[in-house]
Amino acid sequence: MKLAAAAYPLDFLSDWAEYRAKLSDWVAKAAMDGADLLVFPEYGAMELASLGGAAIAADLEAALHEVMRHQSAVMDLHCQLAHKHGVHILGASGPAMGAAARPVNRAVLYGPNGVIGHQDKQIMTRFEHEDWDIAPGQGLRLFETALGKLGILICYDSEFPLLARALVDAGAEILLVPSATEALAGYTRVKVGAMARALENQCIAVHAPTVGPAAWCPAIDLNTGAAAIYGPPDLGFPETGILAQRPLNSAGWAMADITLDAVARVRADGAVLNHTDWAKQDARISLPVEHSKPL
Repeated sequence: MKLAAAAYPLDFLSDWAEYRAKLSDWVAKAAMDGADLLVFPEYGAMELASLGGAAIAADLEAALHEVMRHQSAVMDLHCQLAHKHGVHILGASGPAMGAAARPVNRAVLYGPNGVIGHQDKQIMTRFEHEDWDIAPGQGLRLFETALGKLGILICYDSEFPLLARALVDAGAEILLVPSATEALAGYTRVKVGAMARALENQCIAVHAPTVGPAAWCPAIDLNTGAAAIYGPPDLGFPETGILAQRPLNSAGWAMADITLDAVARVRADGAVLNHTDWAKQDARISLPVEHSKPL
């Protein structure tokens, strides 16, 4: 199959038709190049706040509600595009109301036959928690699709190994990592996290970031990243672990052809067996840590 990770710029939209045309163009281009699974970034949906006007987009709370106002239309459009092109799409994440009183950060997965399900971000960054009051999601989901078993780790979630491991233990072969990071340091944290999750679980990680400025919305005003697709640097994969990567802050698709047979092969016969050997940690970390006193 061919995987596609979007390095996605956020635009101030004049109307819904402009958004529909933009998304339709992005999906069509990836599908034309043979992509089977398209991954859009974290908080890419926040460009819909501009439909409420400059004052709404500039207000952290009002922007959330403006984006949620378009949620049904966004889902319908993604369903139409996934069906038209016969692809799977992880839509750009955005605010949605879950079980909590405050919005969660939600990414919805679509297939050719409609909505497959959604994943809410589990662990909030300081900005999301302290300034924006975004609520954490309540658990992880494994998506069993025609393309394979997928897990989703939204941005900061990719920096926590046990979240990824729970998905892999449930059967995940591909981890989708949509992100939105302001600074190079933030992007690097997610990149390193995604690459580490691919290494230690001997799986594929698809990293899709927002890129470029969006000064009209303080939540997403600066965006740094490079779309990429990672695998374990071992048998059947590049020695760098990088299957595809765009230049930093270059808008467009990063694409790579992968097979799940390659994942199974490296897990069974790689130079190292991180996927299998993960359990060996348990016996070691259950032992007390010995303290060595200075001489």
